[in-house]
Amino acid sequence: MLAPKRLKFRKKQRGHFRGTATTCNTIAFGDFALASEDTLWITNRQIEAARIAMTRHIKRGGKVWIRIFPDMPYTKKPAEVRMGKGKGNVEGWVALVKPGTIMFEMAGVTPELASEAMALAAAKLPIHTKFVARRELGGS
Repeated sequence: MLAPKRLKFRKKQRGHFRGTATTCNTIAFGDFALASEDTLWITNRQIEAARIAMTRHIKRGGKVWIRIFPDMPYTKKPAEVRMGKGKGNVEGWVALVKPGTIMFEMAGVTPELASEAMALAAAKLPIHTKFVARRELGGS
């Protein structure tokens, strides 16, 4: 599972979900990508499930890049506990994904195989996504 090695602070505030992605919104490494269309937290377990689905479908051919990292701690209070008494314990790690964020990239496979693999990965994620291909530049 993906998780940070160390943090400056153990617990973090939730932040806000406004706007679109300003970073990680272009294809940087591969030829095909999976981009988000909604704003949501993606857990480290969901990222891992999507990665496994993609790599199994391409039969470990080509290369896959994960462009998001779950660096935000997600806290939760135990069941049937009264309000107050501080913030809950860290339950897991999440990555904030905004519209336009490139989550996964792929190279070294055909467009049809990449599209199928990304569709399998998208089925593992609780967010609307779209398949994006790097535009071929004109000329030589």
